[in-house]
Amino acid sequence: MPVANNAEEYIAKHKEMLQSNPDCGTSHYNLAVALIGQKKYDEAEEELHAAIDCSSNLAEAYVQLGGLCLRRGDLEGCLAYNKESTKVRAAFSEGHGNIGFVYLQMGKIDDAIASLKKSILYNAKFLQAYTTLANAYLMKGLVKESIQASLKALEIEPVFSIAHNNLAIAYAEDNQYDEAIKHCDKAVELGYDVSPEILKILKEHR
Repeated sequence: MPVANNAEEYIAKHKEMLQSNPDCGTSHYNLAVALIGQKKYDEAEEELHAAIDCSSNLAEAYVQLGGLCLRRGDLEGCLAYNKESTKVRAAFSEGHGNIGFVYLQMGKIDDAIASLKKSILYNAKFLQAYTTLANAYLMKGLVKESIQASLKALEIEPVFSIAHNNLAIAYAEDNQYDEAIKHCDKAVELGYDVSPEILKILKEHR
């Protein structure tokens, strides 16, 4: 990989590399990621498609295309690209996790849970999958399962504010107010914007 002093130089070097080796899928992909970082989304999308044309099994490129769809509010497109990522790499945890996230946005909670479980099966340290799974369980009324998923997230990253917030909500739902208050305070301490509704409920139980 070329050494670059800044993003512009990095992009220029990758474009130069592609002139001499236009069929390198990885170079197209790396260029696309740099372009996304600069919010040059249309250019990035072209490079991601070029990456897939060169390397059809580049699962990460499908995930990035899904991310661009999500940015446009195109949930169906995001879902389709992430499904493609798991077709070319069946054990691609990030793809399964993203599929779960999109299903949750669509209100397909059972499908979301199934995909998120698969994501965790392939990567037991995938923090975001546990967090999304905790939300899915909570939406389905499976409070204890939600608590377990959030606790697992905290095993991976003890100062993950979203997990502390989710635990505050889940423990409150389970009438374990001491635990709820503890995790709410931790979420606030870590800078999370806890909803006023939750703060009000827990204030009544202090």
